[in-house]
Amino acid sequence: MIVPDFLAYTIGIVVYLAGKHLTARIDFLREYNIPEPVTGGLLAAGVGLAVFFAAGVELQYELDTRDRLLVYFFTAIGLNANLRDLISGGRPLVVMLVLTLGYIVIQNGVGVGAALALGQPAAVGILAGSASLIGGHGTTIAWAPEIVSSHGIANALELGIASATLGLVLASLLGGPIAKWLFSRHGIEGPPTDGLFVGLSLDREETEKINHVSIMSVILTLHVAIILGYLVHQLVGEMGLRLPLFVPCLMMAILLTNTVPAVLPKMHWPARTRALAIVSDFSLGLFIAISLMSMQLWTLAGLAGPLLVLLGMQVVAVVLFILFVLFPLMGRDYLALVLSSGFAGFALGATPTAIANMTAVTKVHGPAPTAFIILPLVGAFFVDITNAVVIQMFLLIP
Repeated sequence: MIVPDFLAYTIGIVVYLAGKHLTARIDFLREYNIPEPVTGGLLAAGVGLAVFFAAGVELQYELDTRDRLLVYFFTAIGLNANLRDLISGGRPLVVMLVLTLGYIVIQNGVGVGAALALGQPAAVGILAGSASLIGGHGTTIAWAPEIVSSHGIANALELGIASATLGLVLASLLGGPIAKWLFSRHGIEGPPTDGLFVGLSLDREETEKINHVSIMSVILTLHVAIILGYLVHQLVGEMGLRLPLFVPCLMMAILLTNTVPAVLPKMHWPARTRALAIVSDFSLGLFIAISLMSMQLWTLAGLAGPLLVLLGMQVVAVVLFILFVLFPLMGRDYLALVLSSGFAGFALGATPTAIANMTAVTKVHGPAPTAFIILPLVGAFFVDITNAVVIQMFLLIP
């Protein structure tokens, strides 16, 4: 059953509000920083699973609006970035990049080792490794035919999609508890609030006025950056370089926010305003809610057993890597804590999941603007190329 885009968009709003309602009433969800759209999205995915088993109906959502929301969100991230943040993020960006690229190798090593220990082909471990986890659904779909032809695993696509789907669930639930443990273990305090970055603070008195004009001003600014980003996206595509649309939009927003206010100082610029925070929070929250509610959990039913063991090993590996490698090397401070929460979402799920995890933390404990620049840049520019090389290397294992 195909759910049209507009209806999917509407259901997504209901799902998000349901998650917000549950989070407000369940202490556990708030205490462990579980993002509100994750709560609602997983609940809706469970309802979809029940519908499948009760009536045999497969719900398939059209996701055009969801994908546009992702572009809105990352463009808003770019508008909030200033040169001081980017300069201060220089060393953390390099360290995060090296650690992430290294972890791609570790993730495949864990997957292949666990698969061989369970008597499965090595390629199964890759499907439950960086191909589906750091790579996500897109990388899985791209590599599945190669694995079918070279390793004879007929259900490679199903295994990969199931791993990516379950990884997304685990990624959504893991970042908050990791952040809570690091807070209590190391006694870290959030920074003084110096402006909104993503979402509205839960404990701060808001005095800035907001109305339809401020919202429209934000949307217009976003649209200008997106149009420029789209033109750049077309240009780099003609040059043979494949990038997600949100990447050039993010970069053009960074360019605009660091030039226009200097050239036109009397012009109101919406960076770090309540209006931009609301549009950003709306876009990300609804994107995550629709993404999770559209998961087809029934595809996991026939692929349990070894797959669950493999993913369980991957969760253990991510947690150990964050606690004993990433967090210490990133400096054991608040930025390191926020990035640790985000890395849990990125290593098992996707960049938006990582951002949702970080947002849940920063809305309570204070902004970490550098983190919201570092993680998307690492995930967008470098990971796909390295992942392709590492996957090809591990596919040589018989």
